[in-house]
Amino acid sequence: MDRVEVVVVGAGVVGLAVARALACAGLEVLILEREGAIGSGVSSRNSEVVHAGLYYAPGSLKARLCVQGRERLYAYCAERGVAVQRCGKLVVATGAAELPKLDSIESRGRAAGVGDLQRLSAAEARELEPALACAGALWSPSSGIVDSHGLMTALLGDAENAGAMLALRSPLLAARRDGEGWIVATGGDEAFELGTRWIVNAAALDAQALALAMQGFPPAAVPPTWRAKGHYFSLAGRAPFKHLVYPTPVDGGLGVHLTLDLGGQARFGPDVEWLQPGAALDYAVDAARQAAFEADIRRYWPALPAGALQPAYSGIRPKISGPGEAAADFVVAGPAEHGCPGVVQLFGIESPGLTACLALADEVLGRIVPSATEK
Repeated sequence: MDRVEVVVVGAGVVGLAVARALACAGLEVLILEREGAIGSGVSSRNSEVVHAGLYYAPGSLKARLCVQGRERLYAYCAERGVAVQRCGKLVVATGAAELPKLDSIESRGRAAGVGDLQRLSAAEARELEPALACAGALWSPSSGIVDSHGLMTALLGDAENAGAMLALRSPLLAARRDGEGWIVATGGDEAFELGTRWIVNAAALDAQALALAMQGFPPAAVPPTWRAKGHYFSLAGRAPFKHLVYPTPVDGGLGVHLTLDLGGQARFGPDVEWLQPGAALDYAVDAARQAAFEADIRRYWPALPAGALQPAYSGIRPKISGPGEAAADFVVAGPAEHGCPGVVQLFGIESPGLTACLALADEVLGRIVPSATEK
C-alpha cells in the first residue's frame, strides 16, 4: 500500500494553502478533492474581499488570523502576480440609529489590531463616494479585492513545485486507524486506499460529516452543522462607486454589500438564508429576492436604477453557530485539542477564511510540525 505523510482533504483556498505550507516544510502531501477542479465550492462562491479584520472578537482566531493573513495575502499576491487591489471599504450607517454600531465595529477592529480606521461624517463619506447616502461611515483603507481563482492556482503551483500531489474526483469516504497512522479510503472513478500519518480535514461544508467518518474520532469534538445560503445580484451597467460599501452587519452575515470585481463591475450580496439541517445543496439564485435586494441597496444608494439588478450566483457558508446565536470562531483542532492522534480538523471556516488562508495554513503546520512555526 502506498503511503504519504499528510493527506489534505479539500482543494479550496484553505486546503491549498495548507498543502503549500506543509509541502514547503518538507512533508510529502496528497490533496484529495471530490470535484473535478480545485476551488469549485465555497472558495469560488463568495465576494472575493480581502477583509481588514473589523468584525471579529479581539483574541479570536478570526481576528488574529485575518489581521495576520491580510498583509501576507497582499504580499503573496504581489510576489506571484495574482491580481489584487487595495481599494478600501466604507462601512456605512444608513441612519442616526446605526451610528453606535459603527462605534462598536471601530472599537472591535482597533482592539484586533486594525490601526488605520477612520470615522467619517456623512459629508466626508460623500467626498469619497458622491452617490452614497449615509449618516456616517467607517473608512477601512486596508480592505480590498482579490482574484480568488488566480490565488488558488498560485497556491497549487507552489505546493506541486514542493512535491505535493493533487487527486481530483477522489472524495474521502472513510478513515481508520492503523498503528501510528491512518488508512484512508477514497471513492470516485479510481477508488483507492492509502496510508498516511496525518489527515487535515479542510472539507468546508463536508467537514463535520468527514470527521464523523474517521474511525475513533470523538463525536463530541464535532461541532453542530449549520449552513447559510447567500445570493448575489450583479448590476447592469457601471456603478458610480470606486470603493466597497458595506452596511452594518446582520444576523448571520455582513449585510447586502456592494463589492467590485477587478474590472470595476459591481455586484451585491450576500443576503442570509438559513438552510434546514440536512438540506441538499442548491445554488440556484432566487430571482424573487430582487425586490428585497433593491430595498436594502437603496438605503445607501437611493439612485439605484429600477430593474438594474440581475441574478448572478449564490454561495453556501459552512457555519457552526445557528440563527440568532453569536458568530462562532474558527475551529483549528489538533490532537492537543481533541485527543485523537494524527488529525487536524478545520470547522466553520467561512469568512474571513479567504483573507486568512496563509495564516490558517501556519496554524495547521504548527499542529503537525511545531518547530516549523516556533520563531
